[in-house]
Amino acid sequence: MSSIKEYFSGFGQGLKSLVTGMGVTGKEFVTPKITEQYPENRETLHIADRFRAELTLKYDAEGHHKCIACGICQMNCPNGTIELTTKMVDLPDGKKKRKLDKYMYDLGSCTFCMLCVTTCPQDALEFTNDFEQAVFTRDKLVMQLNYRPEPADDVASAPAPKPAIDPEKLAQIKAEAMAKAAKIKAEREAAAKAAAAQPAAESPADASASQASEEKQQPKAE
Repeated sequence: MSSIKEYFSGFGQGLKSLVTGMGVTGKEFVTPKITEQYPENRETLHIADRFRAELTLKYDAEGHHKCIACGICQMNCPNGTIELTTKMVDLPDGKKKRKLDKYMYDLGSCTFCMLCVTTCPQDALEFTNDFEQAVFTRDKLVMQLNYRPEPADDVASAPAPKPAIDPEKLAQIKAEAMAKAAKIKAEREAAAKAAAAQPAAESPADASASQASEEKQQPKAE
């Protein structure tokens, strides 16, 4: 009895699945077909903005990018697609700063997971929707993203070093400071000597008062 029940239950599920599949097929059968005339329609071909095709650096109108060469995108890439090379440059104020030298990206091993874009703290990366990336050799899939020349005023924001002081003027300032310090020291020593000598000198009134006190303390002669 149970086997017959299972048979009809399976038959019903199979029939339901068949009807569902035939419904999808029938819907697509009557849907108008669209044929893209590629590559003739390159100028009018619409590609979705969310399509991920190639990783690029964001550049502003002046040719600057936001990458600070922190290496977070390189660490988070699961396939080792990104490789950064940094360099140290001297700023006008005498300090050193680490900058991006080369940003190498291998499109052939990229999985388009977008981890590099979502974890970038400077929002310096993005994916373009240019899908035409076919080449004849894999070497051409390795690209340098910072291919634009850096502007000359890239380090202009750093403060310029202060001009050096004239040695003669510096010696004069030092001599004046030493003379002022010696004068203050002499004044303090004189004030200390005056304060120490003041208790030793007693006034006449104090001397007479001291003598009267001594006479009172002596016993009278009988």
